[in-house]
Amino acid sequence: MGKIILITGASTGIGAETAVELAKDNTIVIHYNASEKPAKETAKKVEEKGGKAALVQADLRTEAGCRKVVDFVSKNYGKLDVLVNNAGGLIQRMKVGEIQWDKMAEIFALNSYSAIMMTSLCVPLLEKGENPCVINLSSIAIRHGAPTATVYAASKGAVDVFTRGAAKELAPRIRVNAVAPGVIETPFHEKVSNPQMLQSWRENTPLKKNGQAYHIASAIKFLIENDFITGETIDVNGGLYMR
Repeated sequence: MGKIILITGASTGIGAETAVELAKDNTIVIHYNASEKPAKETAKKVEEKGGKAALVQADLRTEAGCRKVVDFVSKNYGKLDVLVNNAGGLIQRMKVGEIQWDKMAEIFALNSYSAIMMTSLCVPLLEKGENPCVINLSSIAIRHGAPTATVYAASKGAVDVFTRGAAKELAPRIRVNAVAPGVIETPFHEKVSNPQMLQSWRENTPLKKNGQAYHIASAIKFLIENDFITGETIDVNGGLYMR
């Protein structure tokens, strides 16, 4: 029997690629905020790959938005097998000495609060699921300091810590893991990274290339399928950071 999979921020980039990667024989609930047209295109691709697609719009920077999405899943399916907390963004680069309170709050709301609240609200639905799991999206920014993106890095660091805590608390029924992408060439970088920055990252990556969305989607699929991994953050970055 197919899985019910909720992916937040699934209209473009990693979220959209993950929706298509997981589509076959599954029902993919595609969350989006402002990008309705790309979300519909993702839904079409999901169905072409042999899955069922449903769309739900909400602003996950708010509690009401999170509850709207979870209520949609509850009313339509009554359970959830996989939650992928993918919604997020750098929003704006800021030097440490120039941090703005409102922007900091927005960055944490989008990257940290949304993932934490969505996980919390989905627990009752996941408890009814088959081999249920949560996959959070962290970032290479938590590893190397990320100058001008320290607030974003801190917000993703919160997700990383939450992943381990939730994994311990929700075990053995629900697994919780994370993926920390390196530099992935998606719309994420269009507003916050210039071509020179992207080229510099390519040159400094041991594999001499930046990643693509499918590199992360395949890692997410791996974590869903492997039922002996929990509390782990998988780094997928071409060697830009090694432990």
